Amino acid sequence: MSASNDTIGDFLTSIRNASKAEKATVVIQWSRLREGVARILTESGYLAGFRKAERDDKPVLELTLKYISGVPAITSIERVSTPGRRVYAGYTTVPKVIGGMGVSILTTSRGVMTDAEARRQKVGGELLAKVW
Repeated sequence: MSASNDTIGDFLTSIRNASKAEKATVVIQWSRLREGVARILTESGYLAGFRKAERDDKPVLELTLKYISGVPAITSIERVSTPGRRVYAGYTTVPKVIGGMGVSILTTSRGVMTDAEARRQKVGGELLAKVW
């Protein structure tokens, strides 16, 4: 198995695949950035919860997926910025996802936050993903 350079892309793909397979939880290697994205997904109502745990003396994230009447809460989750094509936005140009129905996740100088939070704090950053 080869190591990927796009850890966030792999993280989002794991969530997407587990959601489509109707799994209750998914375990992913921990990183501060992944934990920040998991926190936003939980606060935005796309995940039921997450916790940091230890498996084989390595930190992991255990994500609890959310389903509404058997349908995954995440309709779509897609990577915006990739290692080969970084996408940045100022706080005035951060795109709204489906007219504000979805969430853009950005990494900024003040940490990982949603598009609405970035506009409120007037900070721009790298667009990591779009979720709805």
